[in-house]
Amino acid sequence: MKYGSLILEKKEFVTLKRLLSLSGNHKDASRKNSVLRLQNELESAIVSDEEEMPEDVIRFNSEVTVISGDGWENNFQLVSPTESNYSDKKLSVLTAMGLAVMGYAQGDVIDWEFPGGAKSLEIKEVKQVKVESNQIK
Repeated sequence: MKYGSLILEKKEFVTLKRLLSLSGNHKDASRKNSVLRLQNELESAIVSDEEEMPEDVIRFNSEVTVISGDGWENNFQLVSPTESNYSDKKLSVLTAMGLAVMGYAQGDVIDWEFPGGAKSLEIKEVKQVKVESNQIK
């Protein structure tokens, strides 16, 4: 891990913890495990002020490209559950992929259990998309 721990902006950290606690029970075992793993990783996360956030860390609204060892590649924007739209490649932070990448940085490699099985993903690219600050609640 590039920075040693997940890095989250203060307001996003609070929002993410609230979303995880509200997400409730999961019938899907891999999703339940993903939520629990992220909750555990949040305990040691680095929580920073907005102006101290590295540009290469995945946050709400970041555009992300991930690649797997078997050649699979995916591009998406990580968003809150209410902004999620599969056809626009806007992926909720509460999906398995969203839970896996939040707070990681470009160049990090993540081993994560997805509904289709375990995958090792490399974060190939992270771009920050600036939005109105009142959009994330």
